[in-house]
Amino acid sequence: MREGEQHAMTVGAAVPDIASWPPLDDEKRAAGRQLLGWAADGSGARRRLCLVRGAEGSGKSHLLAWFLAGSTGQPRTTVHATVLAEGLTADTFAWDLGRQLGYGPLSPARLLDRVSQDERPLLLLVPDLHRSGAVPADLPAAAPATLVADLLEPLLSLPHLRAAVEIGDSGLLPADGAEIIDLGRGRTAAPGDRANPGKSTFAELAATVPHTHDGRPDWAQAPAPALRHILAAALRTDDEGAAVRSLLADPGFLAHGSATALTATLADERIPVPGQLRQVWKRAAPELTAHHADSAERAALLHAAAVGTDAALTEYLRPLAQRHWWSAAWARPELPVGALAPVPGEKRRLLTADVTGRIRTCDTDTGAAAGATGSPPSARPVSVAPRDAHSMLLLDETGVLLPVVAEDDPISGFMLGHIAEHHGSAALVDDGSQVTALGGGGAQSPYAIVGDRAGNVHVWSLSDYQDTPGSYRVHEQPVTAAACLHIPADDLTLTFSAALDGSVRLWETSGEPMPVPVEQRGCLATALAAADTSVGPVLAVAWSDAELHLWHVFSGRMRTLPLLHACSALALTPEGLLFVGGPEGLYAARLRLDGLWS
Repeated sequence: MREGEQHAMTVGAAVPDIASWPPLDDEKRAAGRQLLGWAADGSGARRRLCLVRGAEGSGKSHLLAWFLAGSTGQPRTTVHATVLAEGLTADTFAWDLGRQLGYGPLSPARLLDRVSQDERPLLLLVPDLHRSGAVPADLPAAAPATLVADLLEPLLSLPHLRAAVEIGDSGLLPADGAEIIDLGRGRTAAPGDRANPGKSTFAELAATVPHTHDGRPDWAQAPAPALRHILAAALRTDDEGAAVRSLLADPGFLAHGSATALTATLADERIPVPGQLRQVWKRAAPELTAHHADSAERAALLHAAAVGTDAALTEYLRPLAQRHWWSAAWARPELPVGALAPVPGEKRRLLTADVTGRIRTCDTDTGAAAGATGSPPSARPVSVAPRDAHSMLLLDETGVLLPVVAEDDPISGFMLGHIAEHHGSAALVDDGSQVTALGGGGAQSPYAIVGDRAGNVHVWSLSDYQDTPGSYRVHEQPVTAAACLHIPADDLTLTFSAALDGSVRLWETSGEPMPVPVEQRGCLATALAAADTSVGPVLAVAWSDAELHLWHVFSGRMRTLPLLHACSALALTPEGLLFVGGPEGLYAARLRLDGLWS
């Protein structure tokens, strides 16, 4: 037997059994076997790019859907991301791919950097690349060729990434160096086939949109083809832009219309827009284009992006946003935040430390400044555990605990100084004792939670002196964030901590930590906060992939809130006010607690 024949048999033997996949039409079985063989080949002998070609109606998308349906639970054919490319540009494609790979929505350049550092062998499916691109068609960034040149070709140059891409009859990707699956000619259109709504005029599509009793377009009841295609039709209309302006000035259309079409249109600086809509949409677009964003959440996201930027749009969107289970309360984009926490014993007061070390309090209802506190010279706080409005522990970016106290409060000075000295001395002896996280908690009986490099969590009361903390090794890796919740009625002290392995764990200090994490993901928790609310204890976890998870602690139910801004600090009040802080400012959202998990 020749060497080439032996290799072919070895590879062939490794092909998964097609019988374990869903049934496939006889005329597609050969293509299915070829796709399975390509995907399952781990030898590197086959091309890393597989092009699925064929005319309209030949079954290209069906073949990829069939493969995806059967690949679940098959380690050798695991698909890491499936990006439906129809209507996408380089930006919107990158956002979707970043989300699916666990990075969060990223720009094309940042996505390429992250994928290049990803150690996983990645397999992607890209249906409908030949239908990619968006209006305005003459804008280079909206062209399919730009998506290919700026994103797909650089991705395909990475040695650990393979992709099966549907290209129809287009030549968007070269056949040289690719495995080809050609499904040939498609079906002939029947006389009764419906017309393509993408070719309809603006007037034709507008006529399908129902109206409210006062004569406004009712976009919530509009048919899907109108929502999807009417903006493109408006751009084709020769009316000096009147149709486009009418859509962009309608908050209902912004909440219900095609997010990808709106994203591409608003990226065109030639198109005039009302107010600061372009800036607002750009801020919210990575989340607005996510598949999970329904119309209510889109309204809440747009409203959140508009608060503090476009007053008129904020007011237009407020009624729609307030129907959702969360809505923006206020924004202070001019206040970059390094650390924040509710002030123990004081309602409506939030303690903030900015990136220059300045410590302030602000009103929780409005965000208005309410006072200031002195801080150590040159401090760069990354977290804070307050005893009161004027006494607190800071964790500096260098990993040092710093006590901040008023001159006339020697008790706080002694207590906080002792905690800082305890951990400073321990770190000199053992590198694993280096402080890596600090959290606070307890509205009436404040606590400080200290996490270290060895994964230990240390609990200190800030109301009563302790010689040593309550400690437990909760994690196997360095702690990255911590929070505490004291529930006097049940005499429970709950600590929550996150670590570098993507785990979030719960420890009730009278016992041992829970044996399994509250949550474990393939990204990092960047901040934690907890509060005892009217519906029970709630834990908030901010993640590096732009998600914020809200956990009902006793039931284990969770809701996801999309983040529009990088989050390095969180705070939560018993009334359901959530504060998100980071280098892009300080933002407040109001949670509708009674509908949070319903």
